[in-house]
Amino acid sequence: LLVDRPDTFDWPEDLDENDAVGLCYTSGTTGNPKGVAYSHRSNVTHALAVGGVLGVDARDRFLLVVPMFHANAWGVPYVALVAGQTLLMPDRFLQGDHLAAFGEAEGATIGAGVPTIWTDMLRSLDDGSRKLPHVRTLLIGGSAAAPALIRGYWDRHGIDILHGWGMTETSPLASAAVEPPGLTRDDDEYWPYRFAQGRIVAGVEARLVDDDGNVVAWDGESIGEIQLRGPWITGSYLRTGGESETDVAEMAAKFDDGWLRTGDVGRISPDGYLVLTDRAKDVIKSGGEWISSVDLENALMAHPDVIEAAVIGVPDDRWDERPLATVVRAPGSSVTAADLQAFLADSFAKWQLPERWTFINEVPKTSVGKFDKKVLRQQYADDELDVDRI
Repeated sequence: LLVDRPDTFDWPEDLDENDAVGLCYTSGTTGNPKGVAYSHRSNVTHALAVGGVLGVDARDRFLLVVPMFHANAWGVPYVALVAGQTLLMPDRFLQGDHLAAFGEAEGATIGAGVPTIWTDMLRSLDDGSRKLPHVRTLLIGGSAAAPALIRGYWDRHGIDILHGWGMTETSPLASAAVEPPGLTRDDDEYWPYRFAQGRIVAGVEARLVDDDGNVVAWDGESIGEIQLRGPWITGSYLRTGGESETDVAEMAAKFDDGWLRTGDVGRISPDGYLVLTDRAKDVIKSGGEWISSVDLENALMAHPDVIEAAVIGVPDDRWDERPLATVVRAPGSSVTAADLQAFLADSFAKWQLPERWTFINEVPKTSVGKFDKKVLRQQYADDELDVDRI
């Protein structure tokens, strides 16, 4: 590819910082994929912010387990250019053992990937077959990381999991669970901060809006949809001219007077730490009360016999909607639905506990490794899941 190409580059004289430089599409977990164009300006400002959050420099060797088409490659290639760091790119070999071997051989010091990737790699580290002696931080995004995963890396391997949150529309970083000031790992208050989606990053403006359109307080209790604006937050989707009227209306509905409506629901503490409770379309409304699928999933994946768990809302004649827990057992495990329901009972009210359960071989995932709940909903609607009620 490069052998016949010049080794110098003439910088364009008429290049504007607001010109589009890249394009990614949303993963379509809640609708049709939408195009997001990034400008030179948005990529540079985002790279400076991410570099500051991660604290990287030219000595770092960054294990990038993120597809280049996914959410602007999390901005990492631009961060690498700014910091002068080395990128380690594993191609299509994304199994945990391969990644651990690659990271060990190449002296990785930091990494980025979705929870399913790091969950698989943790098993390779736990069985002692691989070690990552130089890795200090693994950045997790794309979906919520279970507290058991975050603690597993630190308690057993001394590797810090940095929980981040964002989306294709935000370039993608909007918050990061950085160290809470004044607390240490020995403090009871410390770990909830690290399990959160993190502090809103400098440069991003955030607000919470409730179902009635009211902006609510950052008091750590009030719930609302997270809305964002800032120099690397998109102000609109790419229009190609071929969209249907439904697509155009859906695209326009994602913005409110310059604010991006993220579709994520959560709360923000007075010191600016975000805790997501669910996607707006994934929250389960049962008998007029909300049940968080994320909370149930995190609790289930803390069970030693559970590898993966995804919870969806399914129709119910009496309560409108009830949670269905889909679970992937660990190899050799015979854990039952009753066992798992009892495991959850100490942390959830009785009415929040799923009575519908199914055990599957793998949770369906999108091309970037997120749980694809729309597939599970369709499988349930088509009666393809073997569901037990307890």
